Amino acid sequence: MSAHQRTYLAIPGGDPAGIGGEILLKALSRTPRSDDWGIIVIADGPILQKTATDLGLPFDFDQVVDDSKALKGAIEAGAQHILYALRVVDVPAFRFGTIRGDCGRAAYDALKVAVTLVQQGMAKAIVTPPLHKEALKAAGIDEIGHTEILQTLTASTKAVTMFDTLSLKIFFHSRHLSLRDACDAVTRESLLSTIAECDRITQRNAGFNRCLPLAVAALNPHSSDGGLFGDEETVHIIPAIEDARAEGIDVIGPIGADSVFYQARMGRWRAVISLYHDQGHIAAKTYDFNQTISVTWGLPFLRTSVDHGTAFDIAGLGVADESGMVRAIQAAIEYLGEGI
Repeated sequence: MSAHQRTYLAIPGGDPAGIGGEILLKALSRTPRSDDWGIIVIADGPILQKTATDLGLPFDFDQVVDDSKALKGAIEAGAQHILYALRVVDVPAFRFGTIRGDCGRAAYDALKVAVTLVQQGMAKAIVTPPLHKEALKAAGIDEIGHTEILQTLTASTKAVTMFDTLSLKIFFHSRHLSLRDACDAVTRESLLSTIAECDRITQRNAGFNRCLPLAVAALNPHSSDGGLFGDEETVHIIPAIEDARAEGIDVIGPIGADSVFYQARMGRWRAVISLYHDQGHIAAKTYDFNQTISVTWGLPFLRTSVDHGTAFDIAGLGVADESGMVRAIQAAIEYLGEGI
């Protein structure tokens, strides 16, 4: 394959004061190189170099550029690992593990550049290490996280979150709601919409076994045992599943949450629709915390991400586990259908 046909992933650096730079550098050294794809890291250059030097990590870049013209040249030259170096952070004042406005701004600016690169066709997907919500606030950024920023930058109205933990794939009907509000959010109409959207995503993208049905987790213990423990299954969940089947969607449920995730792990279901945040998070992170990643659908491009925070308590110590970052890169390639 010629160099100009290579598919690139754009990886913004996340919050420089966290473990993002460390896990990114470690992941680059662990990810096999390929003639089919490459990586463009967008990060504060001096801080990323400091991270590599302080922690004794490889600075594995074929070319370092600081503008789009030089980036195009690096791509045309066939560079596989490219650093698009920003200069945002006050280096003398920088400290790992601290909330700083310039670090929040660096994380935001890197993400904004990554979106621009995808929009201009220089990258195909975005893979994100963690950023820090309070640092974003200190930088005057209104959005509270990656998903919200990406929705604003792309004018997207509905982003759908999915967890990928090895063979286990989990969609979420709702996420950041109180448990009481999450129960109220399970309605026939809204769940039908979620089922239809998850079916659309899994039918149109690589990485899913389309021969298998979707599964919907139950809300109540034992799927409420015919109404003994709540009526959500009878009133909302079962009718939504029946409506979806009537539309030609291959979906099963409700299945007790104490067994449906294990069944999916064993290859029985295409994906599981979790009805609220902790229901799916506990299953995924208990299975393999470090290799649980998040995939965001519904944007104009694919976005994968680690599903952990900036870990300020261990930032700069060299002990961060990069497994999630490695898996996020691998998953982006898999879902793009390129293979690894």
